[in-house]
Amino acid sequence: MPTKPGARRKRESVLLGVGLDGDDGHKRVTKARDAVVVGGSRETHELMQEHVVKFNEELDRRGKRLADVTHPEELREIAARAGMIRG
Repeated sequence: MPTKPGARRKRESVLLGVGLDGDDGHKRVTKARDAVVVGGSRETHELMQEHVVKFNEELDRRGKRLADVTHPEELREIAARAGMIRG
């Protein structure tokens, strides 16, 4: 349905995980709230799934959805708590 002129569209965001390793013939796709994980070896895909779960748990603790995170530093902090950032 087209939006009315001047109407505000709901802001949507998605976290995308892409695994580039693995060539075992399997097509792996996992959809979660605010996230999609595609590709990778079985091990890589499972690791990305774990990160997405932890990421969403941290968003839940903050009472937010991904689209509610407006500051890059907050996004980085959430990703670090989910184990997505090393160092």
